[in-house]
Amino acid sequence: AILATPADGGLKGVGLEPSASQSPGQSIRRSILIVLLPFAAGYTLSYVFRTVNAVLAPHLVRDIGLSAADLGLITAAYFLAFAAFQVPLGLLIDRFNPSRVQGILLMSAGLGALVFAWGEQRETLILGRAMIGLGVAGGLMASLKAIVLWFPRQRLPLFNGLFLAFGGLGAMAATVPVEVALGVTDWRGVYVVLGLATFASAVLVFFLVPTRPMDPPSGGPLKQFRDLGHVYRDRLFWRIAPVCVVTPGTTMAIQGLWAGPWLRDVAGLDRAAVANHLFIMAVAMTVGFAITALLTDILYRRFAIRPITVLGCGLVALLLVQAGVVAELISIVMLLWISFGALASFISLSFAILSQHFPAEYSGRANTGLNVMVFSCSFGAQYAIGAIIDVWPPLADGNYQPEAYQAAFGTMLVIEVTALLWFFAAGHLLPAKQR
Repeated sequence: AILATPADGGLKGVGLEPSASQSPGQSIRRSILIVLLPFAAGYTLSYVFRTVNAVLAPHLVRDIGLSAADLGLITAAYFLAFAAFQVPLGLLIDRFNPSRVQGILLMSAGLGALVFAWGEQRETLILGRAMIGLGVAGGLMASLKAIVLWFPRQRLPLFNGLFLAFGGLGAMAATVPVEVALGVTDWRGVYVVLGLATFASAVLVFFLVPTRPMDPPSGGPLKQFRDLGHVYRDRLFWRIAPVCVVTPGTTMAIQGLWAGPWLRDVAGLDRAAVANHLFIMAVAMTVGFAITALLTDILYRRFAIRPITVLGCGLVALLLVQAGVVAELISIVMLLWISFGALASFISLSFAILSQHFPAEYSGRANTGLNVMVFSCSFGAQYAIGAIIDVWPPLADGNYQPEAYQAAFGTMLVIEVTALLWFFAAGHLLPAKQR
């Protein structure tokens, strides 16, 4: 029924209905300018924070004296705080205007960046990263809620994917530009600049994005919390949840930190080459989000191929590429990481699938219900990879052994393949309308 809605059906009742002088297309373009782009600024910064330590890692290890496990824990504190706030976030964005929630949260991220910049000990750096994770916890979920409110529901895979491409821009900014910035300042200066940019983004979202009347969920916050049971009892949710938790959890852990050291220690690249490879991977991810969105939209509208089918195909391809990384196919290292970045974009379809499957008033809680699991896994994966790497003693130059990466990445791949097998098996256990 949702997918049969007329093209402008998603605009009714949200304050952007086309007037006599305004076509549905003009209304959507206006929504892009005053809703999607301001949210995209905050989401771009959230991705910079998520991945910047892949370039800064050698400097953090040298200046603070960190082990691989310490480095993983400090960087992963972002994911832990992010995950811890997802359930309260879902309640907030289903009850209050997402722009207000996002604007306030971004202030915490700005403060966290300054705490991290001034940190001298591991514990202070963990606190700073945790504050950043809390502050950008709404970067995606609040934005997806705003997209549900302001854009046609049957086009959610398209607009979600285009929005997620801005995360790729953030990942790009966290590579070569950061390496260039390190020629002018140090890692502390990088975090100060990021903090100031985050404060500016908070002001932009809070004051530029218009508010719209929202029908609050029926009942009080306790009922709203209990309604999460509808999400966690849903069979479609549990078909996609395992693979759409461990796979993005692993890919974020690798891209956000361990890809950089792998390129240095396994592929033997110098600092500039590492930054260039990370940049190209981020470009591939950005393009991948846009192509995934457009491809999914075209496949459904022209050939009735559902997003969940596209998701399954993309996941198979992504895990094959990860197998190439585990096998250390150095001769095609650039191709491996370009493919890794591009194919990771398919995971974003899980949020559009849930937004279309559940009623609009549940969309925030449905997506955050999945996201809390994703970022909990990201925290565990980022720390676990470091802990596994530490089992092998470091080399004389302080680098990590290639065998250590192979064991760490291989362990995560086995878990991902198991979850993917469940994804395909569970499709035969669901009612036809939920497949």
